[in-house]
Amino acid sequence: MPESKGREQAELKKKSARKASVNAVRAENRKKQTLSNRRGWVVPTFLTLLLVGVLWLVVYYVTTSTGITVPGMTALGNWNMLIGMGLMAASFAVATQWK
Repeated sequence: MPESKGREQAELKKKSARKASVNAVRAENRKKQTLSNRRGWVVPTFLTLLLVGVLWLVVYYVTTSTGITVPGMTALGNWNMLIGMGLMAASFAVATQWK
C-alpha cells in the first residue's frame, strides 16, 4: 500500500536529525582526541633529559679520572652520580606521557 507524502517527509526529517546528532557526536570526539593528543613536548623533553644525564655522568667520570676541576661539579663529589642518574630517571618518567 502506498505511503503518504507526509509520512515520507517525517521519516526523512528523522533520518536527517539522526545524522546531524551522529555528526555532532563525532565532531566532539574528534575535538577531544585532538586536545588529548597535544603531547609534542614529550619526546624533546625526554631526549633532552636523557642526553643531559648521560653527558653529566660522562663529564663527571672524565674530570675525576684526569684531575680536571669543574667549579660547580667538583664540589658536589659523588652526588654527581645521583644527579646524572636522576636526570635519566626523570626522562623515563616523562616518557610515560608519550602516546
